[in-house]
Formats: sequence, C-alpha cells, structure tokens
Amino acid sequence: MKPRVLQLNPILIPAVNDKLASLYDVHKYFELSDPQAWLGEHGASVDAVITGGHTGISRAMLERLPGLKVVAINGVGTDAVDLAYCRGRGLPVTATLGALTDDVADLAIGLLIAACRNLCAGDRFVRDGQWALHPQPSALPLARRFSGMRVGIVGMGRVGRAVAQRAAAFGCPISYTDLRPMDDLPHRFVNHLLDLAHDADALVLCAAADKAEGIVNAAVLEALGPRGFLVNIARGRLVDEADLTQALAAGRIAGAGLDVFVDEPHVPLALRQSERVTLQAHRASATRETRTAMGEMVLESLAQALAGERPTMSLTTEPRTEPLPVTGAHA
Repeated sequence: MKPRVLQLNPILIPAVNDKLASLYDVHKYFELSDPQAWLGEHGASVDAVITGGHTGISRAMLERLPGLKVVAINGVGTDAVDLAYCRGRGLPVTATLGALTDDVADLAIGLLIAACRNLCAGDRFVRDGQWALHPQPSALPLARRFSGMRVGIVGMGRVGRAVAQRAAAFGCPISYTDLRPMDDLPHRFVNHLLDLAHDADALVLCAAADKAEGIVNAAVLEALGPRGFLVNIARGRLVDEADLTQALAAGRIAGAGLDVFVDEPHVPLALRQSERVTLQAHRASATRETRTAMGEMVLESLAQALAGERPTMSLTTEPRTEPLPVTGAHA
C-alpha cells in the first residue's frame, strides 16, 4: 500500500504532481468537502504532510496525525509550524532552503528599479493613450537613478547576500543589519535598524524575523527620508502598513516596492491606489524553474523520511551546522 500523504497547499508544477500521485496516496486537504471529518477518520494513517511556508500546520492538526513521519514545507517559511513541538516529537520538518534565493533577490532588485524609475506609471501612461495626448517631456515626473544608490539590507541570509551581490553590480554601496556582523562580508554592518535607514537611499527587507512585527514603523520611515525607497520581499508584518501609507501620502518617503503584506491577499486600499507603490502578489519565487526545484526538494524529503532516513533538509531532528537562513517566505 502506498504511503498516505496529506497535501495542505497546491503545487503548480504538473510533473511534480504526477510523481506524487505515482508514489503516494495523496489527499488534497484544500479540496476535501469535510476536512475535519476526514482527519477524524484517516488522521492516524497519514505518513507525511506537504504544506506551504505561509500555511504551515497547526499544532492541533499535528496532534491528530500520530503516525506522521515528516512535514515537508514547499517554501522556506517556518513560523507557521511549531518547530519546538516537532523537535520534541522527533518529527522532521523540512524546507526548500536555497531553491528560492535567486528569484527572490531578482524580484527585490526589480521592485526597487521599478519604484525608482516609475516603471508602472510609465506603462499605464503609454497603455492609456496619455503619451499621444501629452507628448511633452514634463508629462511624467523625472525618476530616480538606481545605480549608485546606498542600499541598506535587513537580514543578510541567503537572499540578503544575493540582493547585495546584485546591487553591488550596479555600483551601490551596501550596508546591512542582522543579529550579528558577519566576518565573511565586505559590507558595512550597522547595529540598529534606525541608523541603517538613516544612512540608506533604499531599505530592502530580507529577514525572516519570525518573531518580529512592525519593525519598519514611522520612525524608521522618517529616517529613510523623502528620497528613500522601501522594498519588502520578506514578511508583510515586518512593516507597519498604517505608518507606511501615511508616509507615502505625506511624501515622507519616495516610494515602495512590496511583494508581501500583513493580511494577504487583502492589501490596504491606500497602497493599491498610491502611485508611489509597485505591488506584487507574493510572487517572488513564482517561476517555473524555482517552483520545479522546490517540488523536487519536497519529493526528496518525503522519500528520505519514509525510507527511515533523516531528511537532508530537516530543521528539527538534528542540530544544524549552520544558522537558519534569514530570507523571504514564499510559497
């Protein structure tokens, strides 16, 4: 009999779904008509769970799955999983660490360039036929050069380092803040977020910071200043959205590029209506290449755990030799 897998989130890569279906008895929780009744009847026979970083799995559900051998997160976010409980239970929790790095960093730079150069406003200007009506060069305001901007990075994990590498290629001086300075980096470490914002033209949030909330507040935005830009490809709740909307409306910062929000998919109307903001729907990792790599890593974690091995990407069953990454949670 095939091992039973409970899938809490869809996987968008057909080849990965085909492999799952061929190897396992897969039950898609999000398609069940009565999920609680299903858990009551079948929970004891579930061998593995696949979930996403945003969804995770509640402790209450974990307790209803006594035979569970692995929780495979199709993403890097772990804050929606009780890792301490899983560690105490000896239950492997895996994540697709490293698979998302390049795409998330690419989007961070893309959002920053789009915000600086008013790409979305320019696109609408042309699409709406406004260029023909207003051909004078002054019809659109002058933009801000990205090359050479002072970039401050919050969280110098895999994604933060990849953002720094890309920004440096544009001649941008890099500063960063994290839990500690990192000796292998040539960039300037700044101990306090407020100081980092004050010295930066652009602040890029790359930190997982699972316990942090609202750290980018009115004071940080004030320090960033009227020519400064904010980019968030990490966690929506790192930003106080009320303070951000007020800062944008008052011109206390120049603009923002946002891929994540506090209450997804509900984005505040003020942000959606602001010409100063470039928005994405939590899609930093949404390429075929990355999602395929993530799916393959999920398959590998399932195979290893169900074969009685410690999954290579386990975060809970053995001490790791490197710190957990501080990166954006996408998926």
